[in-house]
Amino acid sequence: MPALATTARFDRAFLLRLADYFAVGVAVALPWSTSATSILIVLWLIAVLPALDAVQVKREFMSAAGGLPVLLWCLGALGMLWADVSWPERFAGLSGFHRLLVIPLLLAHFRLSERGTWVLAGFFASSAGVLVASFAFVLAPGMLWPLPVTGVPVHDDIFQGSAFLICGLGALGYAALERDRLGRRATGLLIAVGILFLANFAFVTISRITLLVAPVLIVLFGSQLCRWKGAIAGGTVIVVAAAVLWVGSPAVRARMHASVQEIEQYRATGAATSIGMHAAFLKESLPIIMSAPVIGHGTGSIPEQFRRMTAGETGAAGVVTVNPHNQTFAVAIQLGALGALVLWAMWIAHFLLFRGGAIAAWLGTVVVVENVVSSVAHSHLFDFNNGWLYVFGVGVLGGMMLRERGTNAG
Repeated sequence: MPALATTARFDRAFLLRLADYFAVGVAVALPWSTSATSILIVLWLIAVLPALDAVQVKREFMSAAGGLPVLLWCLGALGMLWADVSWPERFAGLSGFHRLLVIPLLLAHFRLSERGTWVLAGFFASSAGVLVASFAFVLAPGMLWPLPVTGVPVHDDIFQGSAFLICGLGALGYAALERDRLGRRATGLLIAVGILFLANFAFVTISRITLLVAPVLIVLFGSQLCRWKGAIAGGTVIVVAAAVLWVGSPAVRARMHASVQEIEQYRATGAATSIGMHAAFLKESLPIIMSAPVIGHGTGSIPEQFRRMTAGETGAAGVVTVNPHNQTFAVAIQLGALGALVLWAMWIAHFLLFRGGAIAAWLGTVVVVENVVSSVAHSHLFDFNNGWLYVFGVGVLGGMMLRERGTNAG
């Protein structure tokens, strides 16, 4: 019996270590490849599930941070019962909820693991590789192949903006919070790399939603360092940075000018511009939600509801979408106010999970706030890249926070 117990402990330790490596692989692959990311997530699940015992998993399921994502998935599964669409459409609608089930497993894993920093370093280094490629495509366009979007070598400008914003502010926060331990040279290097990340989305590829998220995070960063004085300083930085960007970045001016033109075209003719379609989707979502306000139209009902709403319309109002481009609306259309309340309770629980002054707390705050604010114009939890970025960000960093608190309590 003692030999069996020793073997079981050895097997679990080996599997947990293997799961660590697969998690690092996910972090490295995410900025580059959806296929590699998917494969590595499956391998991580195969390794981590036998390594965790029922007590460890139950502890995370019973917490707000781990349990609310599971509750939202359960509501999505129940929502298939009252959806007035085909079963393939219902299962397709539920697929966006599946990754939420991974959050409590990640929390349990990285509460035990000492290699959470490896995952963070892997994502940062991999994103830095994308950063170098992005600048290379801009500085030497004739030497490389053409890109659909200038300066975006892989994925899309929305995900790249999210990843670069998280890495940029993460590096600056790490430099500020750990400057005494790091030393002058390492601190200066981190600040320089952080500025390069932020300069890319400011001068190379302008993501409108990133320009909305960045000021919120800068104010939070200031308040993290010096409370209300820091928040005021952050606001001052935003004003100065906005002026500098407007004067010094032709890309920002061109993006803003194009946005104003899109708004004017939509107001005048209802044209199906990018902003016009976003506005139409949000406008059409409200009556859809109000027609079934409590429990929604059921999981997978979004395409059918927009088909009915847009029938006979033209321009932006006639575009049928499977995504209302707002995370709250995407949940509320399917699961009503009940689902929207659970969604926001989950976001709040994750935000509260990262209270504290440690670097993991700041990075976790950046991940959560970036997802919440950007979800005003996107359904990022249901998107592959941004969805997994949130799930692994919250899961790994949250597990590190729980481990640290447990160590300090002990």
